[in-house]
Amino acid sequence: MAVRPGRTVGRVLAGVTLALAASLPLLAQTEVPAQPESTAAPAQADPAATTTPAEATTAAPATAPSDPKLDLETVQSSISLSQKRIDELKAEIADMEGDRTKQNAALIAAAQRVKLAEIEVADVEQRLSDLIVQELEVRGRLDGSNAQIANVLAALERISLNPPPALIVDPADALGSARSAILISAIVPQLRAKADAVTADLTKLTDIKAAAQAEEATLKANHEVLEEEQLRIATLIAARKQGIGMRSAQLEAEEQQAIELAARAATLKELVGSLSAQANSVSTAAATADAGLDPTAPVMTAQEIQVALANTARTEPAIPFGAARGYLTMPANGVNVADYGTSDGFGGISHGISLMTRADAQVVAPADGWVLFKGPYLNYGQIIIFNTGQGYTMLLAGLDKVSVDIGQFVQMGMPLGTMGSRTSGRTVTTNAGADQPTLYIELRKDNEPVDPTGWWATPTQSG
Repeated sequence: MAVRPGRTVGRVLAGVTLALAASLPLLAQTEVPAQPESTAAPAQADPAATTTPAEATTAAPATAPSDPKLDLETVQSSISLSQKRIDELKAEIADMEGDRTKQNAALIAAAQRVKLAEIEVADVEQRLSDLIVQELEVRGRLDGSNAQIANVLAALERISLNPPPALIVDPADALGSARSAILISAIVPQLRAKADAVTADLTKLTDIKAAAQAEEATLKANHEVLEEEQLRIATLIAARKQGIGMRSAQLEAEEQQAIELAARAATLKELVGSLSAQANSVSTAAATADAGLDPTAPVMTAQEIQVALANTARTEPAIPFGAARGYLTMPANGVNVADYGTSDGFGGISHGISLMTRADAQVVAPADGWVLFKGPYLNYGQIIIFNTGQGYTMLLAGLDKVSVDIGQFVQMGMPLGTMGSRTSGRTVTTNAGADQPTLYIELRKDNEPVDPTGWWATPTQSG
């Protein structure tokens, strides 16, 4: 029986139309993976916007010790944990009441879990970003395929509306029928190839959606870890401060003097020098930092250093700071955007390193030491200065919130505070500008800058 070319075209046209119609729900269901809602604090004014390092000599405002109960309430109001889980955490920490060693260990462990979760969140966000790029590429190909298939379908539709007569009816038109058959035989394979390509892209789009959903689930789980550990840390800090009770008159006096020194110091070097002199003259903690640390003592082995650092009951540096080279904890997760000795963007040389961090990133103590100063200073944002012993001091600048107090002894790895949602102050210029929070880290020996390269622990050493 003779076959009319028009009927063949009609069948192909119907099949392709059905195939395209069947693909529409997949396209409609495939969405760009949603970005997690930011919990970053509102963007803050850039203190360096109208001030240069040379001009910024205004005094830092006095800062009273933060209220741990208020800080805890703030954290609790910003998280989505169930009340049952919140109560369980509080009960867990209540069991440690009065046990400083357990509290210290719990703080350090919680801070480590936060650092690991932050790393995982950054990795998941990068994978989601890659999936979005892949999806856009596939959608671009599908958009191009739609235009090509539309042109082919238009040609087929024209043939189907005015088909040549069947060979059995009009043999005289055999040439026209042959031409139509040749045209159809040329078009149909192309259409099939296009349909196969579209099907493959639709399948890939579905796979991308499934992968994005899995990554979003992982991201959500890590955000839940971050929320839980942030609440644990805030609760531990509140419990720890409550256990300390009334601050000694000596610490109160030291804090007031530190604030007054910061108000008078015109440069960071002047501030560190004044604080160190004050600590050496009035603080027993400063004397303790160097007591018994005989430079002629035998060199500690790696195992001895690890054991000493694992002692969470310590109330003074576990090891001489000079022996801590290669064991310091990087205070935050981030990308190194400025090395020691490079241009600081203001015509000078950077005396430290700068890390570009995530918004609200946690900051931990890089070493054992006493807090000489904490609070805003010049155009550095919130800063923390440590006396780590043996004439060494460490500075962390650019924080948004600080959770330690002047005179407090902190162990390596303990949480100190958090970064903000953008650069706080302007200690160094970076390609990120003011859009990304940047932590500035400086190490000094006898108040002279020291290159911190080589002082940091490897991931294995730092846990």
